[in-house]
Amino acid sequence: MKSLVFATNNKHKIEEATSILHSTYKIISLKDLDYSDDIPETEATLEGNASLKAWHIYNKFGIDCFADDTGLEVEALNGAPGVYSARYAGPENDFNRNVSKLLHELQRYKNRRARFRTIISLIIKGSETKFEGIINGSITTERFGYHGFGYDPVFVPKGYSQTIAELDPELKNKISHRALALQKMADFLGL
Repeated sequence: MKSLVFATNNKHKIEEATSILHSTYKIISLKDLDYSDDIPETEATLEGNASLKAWHIYNKFGIDCFADDTGLEVEALNGAPGVYSARYAGPENDFNRNVSKLLHELQRYKNRRARFRTIISLIIKGSETKFEGIINGSITTERFGYHGFGYDPVFVPKGYSQTIAELDPELKNKISHRALALQKMADFLGL
């Protein structure tokens, strides 16, 4: 079985990638590589950050890898928090505070349309390919559900009546923005 490094230590992301790529690839986390340094996310776009992280790991270890960057883009907030989703309420990546800030910012808006967007940068033998996954939906006025992480308790996917955090994790892993991008990557890899 081939190995592919996912440039993350987020166990939820590792599980999601493993569920899609498990038949052909063994997914290796940064923890598996005994690498715990922060990878800089200094680009102004999701595409830029995904690429930056993937190249950082590829250049350091010389092994095929992929990285993602995800943002919640809210229409009424001109696409914010976007690339700053993880640090929306401050540099400490506190999603409870991020969600609270988002709900506060949206109080004066009727338009609650939003989308999750993931970009994956895959580097195989020094060649980069990018994949995008988008799920459209809307933001609730309060938190619902306990599954998932991040903004999942306030995001209702289009065509559903529950937040991502209320959906069965198996269903979430099929319809999520990251799952869509991972599936495009799997198709590209011939899986």
